[in-house]
Amino acid sequence: MFATSHQSFQETGEKTSLQPIKNSHLIPTTHFHRSYPKSESHNSFIFLLDVVGFGEIFRSTVASSASSGLSRRKPSASPSPPPSAPTRIVYRERVPPSHSDLPFWQRNWFIALLFVMAIGFFALALFLFLGLDLDHGSPSSASAASSEGVEITYGTVLKLMHEKTKFRLHSHDVPYGSGSGQQSVTGFPNVDDSNSYWIVRPQPGTSAKQGDTIKSGTIIRLQHMRTRKWLHSHLHASPISGNLEVSCFGGDSDSDTGDYWRLMIEGSGKTWKQEQRVRLQHIDTGGYLHSHDKKYSRIAGGQQEVCGVREKRADNVWLAAEGVYLPITETK
Repeated sequence: MFATSHQSFQETGEKTSLQPIKNSHLIPTTHFHRSYPKSESHNSFIFLLDVVGFGEIFRSTVASSASSGLSRRKPSASPSPPPSAPTRIVYRERVPPSHSDLPFWQRNWFIALLFVMAIGFFALALFLFLGLDLDHGSPSSASAASSEGVEITYGTVLKLMHEKTKFRLHSHDVPYGSGSGQQSVTGFPNVDDSNSYWIVRPQPGTSAKQGDTIKSGTIIRLQHMRTRKWLHSHLHASPISGNLEVSCFGGDSDSDTGDYWRLMIEGSGKTWKQEQRVRLQHIDTGGYLHSHDKKYSRIAGGQQEVCGVREKRADNVWLAAEGVYLPITETK
């Protein structure tokens, strides 16, 4: 296409001119950078020469230049940045505050610690002193009794403690698995259980009223405060010993003679008082309210059996313990 009879290179500074000797009017002068190895821009330039028809001329000229040992200028290294200013390091010494500048609690921390411990021990002692009667579990009332000799009246809410074992007469909404299948009655070891409260009620059809004292030989009823059922007995056999079963039965408006118990005061006392030794004899069966150290092992584990026996024994003596004792009603 173009005349390529003879060609030469002229190197001038950073650029080299490709100038054919003959027919120079047909081939324009082209300037290019010579840098090795071939870069992507160099390859692109060769491709451009191929497009316009100068590819063969360029390749042959470069080959002859390489064979003749032309000097190649290495690409200059990137200029190093000017040296930066020297870094100045300043050391500052932190002076701790003097002893007098510290707060009081830091200067006298040991004294402050002793003071806090003293307040804690004082608060603990005060709590224990005021809470000595909390384990009794008595309902909050200004009339809660804690001393011996308080009269027991109708309407009083109390716990009956078995004298020999110190267990409280107890009931809960769990039926017997044998016998009558009625609500079970047991002896409970702890004093802070609300299921051990009973309300002292008079026999229906009498003139007795709330606040009246109770004399020895009087027939009374005991109503379980939580379930509202009556302390009851009958001829069914008790689960462990086979004595008379004691249960809870009925309700506020449902009561019969199976709920009647005769109060019998031990000793010379004439009226029922707190911590006075008493027996409760069932009217229908003649059995005395009784308990012993024979305990349940399954549903009521750790609780002991309460039953009825027809003989007077040391195991059927009870005392009025914790409770809310109503004052005596004055007779007009």
